[in-house]
Amino acid sequence: MNAVIVAVAVMLILSLLRINVVLSLVLGAFVGGLTSGMSIEATVESFTEGLGAGATIALSYGLLGAFAIAIAKTGIPELMITGMLKILNSESNRKGLVKVLIFFLIFLMSILSQNVIPIHIAFIPLLIPPVLKILNMLEVDRRLVATLIAVGLIGTYSFVPAGFGAIFQDIVATQVSEAGMVVSSRDVPIAMAIPVLGMLIGLITAFIVYRKPRCYKNNEIEADSLHVDVSKFVMFSTALALVVSLCAQVLTDSMIVGSFAGIMVMYFTGALKWKEADEILSEGMKMMAFIGFVMIAANGFAAVINATGHVDSLITSSITILKGNRSLAVFIMLVIGLVVTMGIGSSFATVPIIATLFVPLAQGLGMSPLAILCLIGTAGALGDAGSPASDSTLGPTAGLNADGQHHHIWDTCVPTFIFINIPLILFGWIACVFFL
Repeated sequence: MNAVIVAVAVMLILSLLRINVVLSLVLGAFVGGLTSGMSIEATVESFTEGLGAGATIALSYGLLGAFAIAIAKTGIPELMITGMLKILNSESNRKGLVKVLIFFLIFLMSILSQNVIPIHIAFIPLLIPPVLKILNMLEVDRRLVATLIAVGLIGTYSFVPAGFGAIFQDIVATQVSEAGMVVSSRDVPIAMAIPVLGMLIGLITAFIVYRKPRCYKNNEIEADSLHVDVSKFVMFSTALALVVSLCAQVLTDSMIVGSFAGIMVMYFTGALKWKEADEILSEGMKMMAFIGFVMIAANGFAAVINATGHVDSLITSSITILKGNRSLAVFIMLVIGLVVTMGIGSSFATVPIIATLFVPLAQGLGMSPLAILCLIGTAGALGDAGSPASDSTLGPTAGLNADGQHHHIWDTCVPTFIFINIPLILFGWIACVFFL
C-alpha cells in the first residue's frame, strides 16, 4: 500500500471522528512512515526534524493574532458593527441589506488580505468575532462564511499576481521551469482563470445550499471586557500601527517583523494601554496558538511523507497504468495533488514536491506549457480548502469558533472541501484538457 495514501487517510479519518487535528497528524505521520518500511527511529527522526520548519509560521501567527486582538480591543471594529446593528434594528428591518454588507465586507477583506494588505488570515480574529452577534441575529449558517473566506483566500492567490499571489505564481513558474519546461509567471493567471471560475461557481452553490436559517446561542466572547472607548487619537494611533506593520512586512518579507512593529507602535503611542497589554496580547496568541501547533505538526507530517519516497511511486505507478490517455492522466495527477496537499496543508509547499515529477510526465504526454501551468497550479491549490492542517481552514475556524459553536472539521473543512475542491478539480481538469 502507498504510504502517502495511508498516512493522509488515517489523518483525515481521525479528524472526521473528531480526534484533535494535531494528534491526527502525528498518528497519520507515524502510520505512513511505518507503512513505507521506515523504522520507528527513522520515522521519529524525520518527524522531529520537520517540526522546526513550522516554528517560524507558528510565531508569525501568534504575533499576528496578538496584533489583531490589540486592534480589536481599541473598539474600532465595533464602530462598524454598531452601524450595522442600527440598520438591523431599524423599523425598516433591512436584514437583507445587512447580510449583503457583511458578506461583501468579509469577501473583500479575504481578497485584500492576499495582496493590497498582505496580512493573510490575520484579519479574521480582528473582524469575525465582533460580527458573530450580527450573524446570529441574521441566523446565517457559519459554514457559508467559512466557504466565503476560503474562496477569497485561495482564489486570490491563485489568480491575482500581487502579494501572496505573486509568491504562489512565482513558485509555480519557477518550479515548472526548473523541471524542464521554461515558462513565465505572467501566464499563470491565464492558466488558472477557469479553475478559479470553478471556485466561484462552488461558492454560489454554497449560498444556495446554506441559505436556510441556522440558530446559534449568543454566548459571550471571551475578552469582551477588555474593550475600551474609541477616541480620535486611538484611531490615529491604530491606523499608524497598521501602516507601519504593512510597510515593515513588505520591506522585510516577514510577518513576524510586521506584527512586532505594529504592536510596538500601539505600545508607544498609547493605543495599547500598558496595564492591559499583557492580557490582550496573551489572548491574541492563545486564539492563534491552535493554528501554530497544527502548522508545526503538519511540517513534521510533511517531512515523514517526503522521507518515505512514496510520493514518487504514487505518481509514476498511476501514470504508467494510463498508457498515454492524457485526459485521464490529468485527472489522476490532480487527484494526487489533492491527496498530497490535504496531508501537508500548504499549497505553496506542495508545488515543489509535485512539479519535479508532474512536469516530465506532462511533457511526455505532449501537454502544452499553458496546460502544464494549469495542472501544477491547480494540483497545488487543490486540498488547501478542506485540509485540517491548512491555514485557509484554520483561520476561518479561529474566528467563527470564538464563542465555541463552530467545529473545525465538520463546519469548515467538510464544507470547503465540497464547495471548493470538487469544483476546482472539475474545472481544473476541463482547463487542462482545453489547453492541451
